[in-house]
Amino acid sequence: MKAITKYSFLLVGFAAVLMASGCLHYTLKDTVISKDVKTIRVNYIENKARYINPQLSPQLTDRLRQKINNQTSKTLTQGEADIDISGTIVDYSFTTAAIADNRSATNRLNITVHVKIVNRLDEKQSKETDVTRSFDFDANVSIQQAEQSLNESILKNLSDEIFNSLFSNW
Repeated sequence: MKAITKYSFLLVGFAAVLMASGCLHYTLKDTVISKDVKTIRVNYIENKARYINPQLSPQLTDRLRQKINNQTSKTLTQGEADIDISGTIVDYSFTTAAIADNRSATNRLNITVHVKIVNRLDEKQSKETDVTRSFDFDANVSIQQAEQSLNESILKNLSDEIFNSLFSNW
């Protein structure tokens, strides 16, 4: 029992040293966004893909706004902002992902969103990027059924990916 206490003490001490040195410190709040930035505007994400899921644009726009509101200390605004974010869904397509017995067994939904960030306080921080995610589903399921069952996963993954591409150095 004495050995366990000794090792526990050493482990706690080691963790304290790491925390004090900053190795274990991690937060998404203001990691890349300058403290000078006070406001962010997320414009409506347009859908210009050949195949249009009419629910994706409004839902993705709302989800990205929620994520920024919840994970940064910045104020979301509809007017002039320090950072202006816009996006366009440029690809929403279906392909075969796997074949079994000479038939499609798994299909894949591919979605690409072109995102543009304009930083009015520091133009060097402005950028454009493409965010692409794929979602597999059983080939026996209709496109409408797949969209419905994948909806939450699509929104979570795309909003996370867009947020990370805009606000982190990963």
